[in-house]
This record gives sequence, C-alpha cells and structure tokens, in this order.
Amino acid sequence: MLNTYIAHARGLARADAKGIQRIPDHTVWIDLLEPSLEEERTIEQELGIEIPSREEMREIETSNRLYEEDGRLFMTATVAAKLDTARPESTAVTFILSNERLITNRYIDTRPFRNFISYAERHPTACNSPVVILAGLIEALTERIADTLERIGNDLDAVSGSIFQLDQDKQKTKRDLRGLLERIGFNGELNSKARESLVSLARMLVFLQQSGTVYMNDEQRSRFRSIATDAAALSDHSSFLGSKVSFLLEATLGLINLEQNNIIKIFSVAAVMFMPPTLIASIYGMNFVHMPELAWWFGYPFALSLMFGSILGIYIYFKRRGWL
Repeated sequence: MLNTYIAHARGLARADAKGIQRIPDHTVWIDLLEPSLEEERTIEQELGIEIPSREEMREIETSNRLYEEDGRLFMTATVAAKLDTARPESTAVTFILSNERLITNRYIDTRPFRNFISYAERHPTACNSPVVILAGLIEALTERIADTLERIGNDLDAVSGSIFQLDQDKQKTKRDLRGLLERIGFNGELNSKARESLVSLARMLVFLQQSGTVYMNDEQRSRFRSIATDAAALSDHSSFLGSKVSFLLEATLGLINLEQNNIIKIFSVAAVMFMPPTLIASIYGMNFVHMPELAWWFGYPFALSLMFGSILGIYIYFKRRGWL
C-alpha cells in the first residue's frame, strides 16, 4: 500500500494513492506499507532513488542500514511490533530522509505509526517538515516501548509476589509454578524485543545527529538529543528488567527443584519406614523348622506389632528431627 501525505493548515492530510502514477506535489511523507513491486517502481522512477528490498532491510551490518546517498539519509531500524499479542515480533523499518520529504518502508502496520498519523492529522506543527515527522515517529516508537516496559515491570512484580509472598498463616500459598515460568519467559522475550528496538533506534539517532546532509535547526537537533536520552534511559531500564527476569527464572526453577526434592523425600522416608517391617516379614517368612514363634499362638499378633511399632518409632524419630 502506498500512502502519500501533505501538510495542510489543519494538519497532515492523506492524498489518494489508489492507482497512483506520480507523486503529488508538496508531499512531505510517503509511507510504503507492504508495498507491491509496482509501487516500489513508481517511487524509484518518480524520485530517482532505490528503495531497499526486504532482504536488504534485514541485514544487520551498519553500513547496509545507515548510509547517505544523493543527499538523502537511508536509515533502517529494528522495531518491536505486535507487543499486545502472544507472539511479539521484530520488524525492520526503513526511513529515507531528505530536505523535501520523508519515505518510510515497512511490512507490518504497527500501532505507533497509526497513533502518530491520528495525532498529526489534528496538529499542524507535527507535520510541517520531514524532519519533524521523523522525530514524531521515533517518539511514538519509544513511547510504545516505554509503555511495554512498564507493563513488563508490573507483571514481573506480580510474579515476584506470587513466588515469595506468604499468607496470613505464614504458609506458602499454592503456586502454579509452570504458569509462573511461562509468564517469566514471555516477559523475558518481550523485554528482549524492546531492548533490541531501543538499541537499533539509538544507533540510528546517533547517525542522524552526526550527519549534516539534511538541514536541522537547533530546536530539532535538541529534540533528537532528548529522544536519544530517553532511549538510553529506557535501555538501562530494560537491562534492569532483564536482570529481574533472570532472578525470577532462577527462583522459580529453584522452587521447582524444592518441590521435586520434597516428593523424593516423601518416597525416601516411606522406603526407610517400611524397611524394618520388611525385614521382620522376611525373617518370619523363611519357614525354618526350628522357629519357636511359628508354633506360638501369639506369634502372628507379635510380628504385626513389631512391624507397626517399627514404623511408628521411625515416624516419631523423623518428626522430632524436623525431617517431616
């Protein structure tokens, strides 16, 4: 889909791009969302540029992601998407910035782009130049990641309470350790996607500020520095959440080991408790001729009493030692 936007007095306005053969005049933003080959060729022929392919956007080398060409800045960033779903993803978004217009190429319709478009349609100052539009998009992306990190932190606090909190009777509450393990793993994966996006955006912001190809006034440069500072702070917070994920993961695995050890302890205690009765039963089951108890009328009750007495004695001993 090819969307073109023009800055009006009331804000950002979308031009009709259906069956478009040429770019409208005064276009400040061209948004390519899952573009077809025909749409890519239209942009390349009209503007005389080469749009990076999807395969080129996935490359991780800095030279292939951040470079200048013919007075334009080509910047590809990894952006976290589908953060509210059970399967968050990382997708590449390419920003092509010049003094005349901004071109974005993406293959997932992410919420920050929709939110920025909705905001810019009502605020003229948010779309009066390509640089301002780029700043607004990056701010929307970082705000989205900030909200995600906040949600991760809240959920990890809840998980921590479920793992370590005691009830009023000082007894450990019943916990679904498998469910907690799954929540911790999901939050760890989500945090990883967010951190990857922050690192990529921070690298892109450094490149953008160091470049002199596209004109930016002092206010715009200050705005990008502020965004870079926010991205660095969020990256530090993401590192803290990563450490918390590791701690909770180790704690949960430790609790699972304790539960398994308790089960094994029960079987071990049961085996020890039934060893003396088994020995007694084995002795009186040998059926030798010269065994006085075999002909004794009280022999059978006597043997049963020995068995139950040995079990009771071992149980009392274990209980006093605190092993049960």
